Amino acid sequence: MKKLFLPFLLVLITASVLALPLKIAFIYVGPVGDSGWTYTHNLGRLYVQKIFGDKIQTTYIESVPEGAGAISVLKSLANHGYNLIYTTSFSYMEQTAEVAKLFPKVIFENCSGYLTRANMGDYFGRIYQSEFLTGLIAGAMTKSGKIGYVAAYPIPEVVRGINAFTIGVRMVNPRAEVHVVWVNSWYDPPTEKEAALSLINAGCDVIKSETDSAAPLQAAEQKHVYAIGYNADMKKFAPNYYLTSAIFNWGVFYEKDIKEIMNGTWKPEKFWGGLDTGVVDIAPMTKLVPPQTQKLVEAMKEELKSHEFHVFEGPIYNQKGKLAIPSGKMATDKELLSMNWFVQGVVGSIPK
Repeated sequence: MKKLFLPFLLVLITASVLALPLKIAFIYVGPVGDSGWTYTHNLGRLYVQKIFGDKIQTTYIESVPEGAGAISVLKSLANHGYNLIYTTSFSYMEQTAEVAKLFPKVIFENCSGYLTRANMGDYFGRIYQSEFLTGLIAGAMTKSGKIGYVAAYPIPEVVRGINAFTIGVRMVNPRAEVHVVWVNSWYDPPTEKEAALSLINAGCDVIKSETDSAAPLQAAEQKHVYAIGYNADMKKFAPNYYLTSAIFNWGVFYEKDIKEIMNGTWKPEKFWGGLDTGVVDIAPMTKLVPPQTQKLVEAMKEELKSHEFHVFEGPIYNQKGKLAIPSGKMATDKELLSMNWFVQGVVGSIPK
């Protein structure tokens, strides 16, 4: 019965949104001017608005409170006729699922979560692949052997990125260390800058940002150390010391998703796209990165895209030197999505 019911329900859902223009709303966790996470999602919105023209109508609400505060915003949008709603943060996942149950004819998509319903999908990018590539650069550029990492929250998504970055670092510089400072916020420029400065004062000569503002890069520029950004190309914030960034191209997914809705083939999925999909990438490397390092990065990028190389394939040792992933074994997606341990080379701990 369930197998017959779900396709029928999907037909009803897609039929309910085929009337054009398709009304699409985006819920943002930060301001569109954060130069990072929310900025890139809004670039994706602008991209599909240009692609689809008058076939769609988009709006966004920025800096929506995380948690229960998002419920009233979601209900209001659904009640005002928005039939496709993107909630662009893991912290909106449970609220999105709750409201999706109340509005079965509206399609919801949650970014970086894991819950799905008949009318709710999940999407994210394998940014850890890009983080690995930037780690290759950081490992090649450090002279002190100490690299600073400004991290947001101690959740699997962030831990996974730190580990991938460190694996890249150690591939080219086996004795280098990645020092982690937690800021416990996605967007808090003063705290992010303070964290970067503390790492620089501790001897780190490359700063890797994983938060939503460009403050860590500005600190690196101020102190004349190399900087690697996150989410978007952040060259303008550290013009003299910028190397590259791990970036998202959300428009790739939004275009795919909207096309599926329009042609009636949409169904809830757990989309987790890698470099091969174009959803994640690295920004152009600057001339500060030596040609041989750039060639290595491009070669490894192609191997990741073709699945010849996997970031989390053993042997990989944990922070204490114990074998965590044996040779010939590869971490499963389930293991990656619940990762709560550091690889060898990371200096720092994961708060409970």
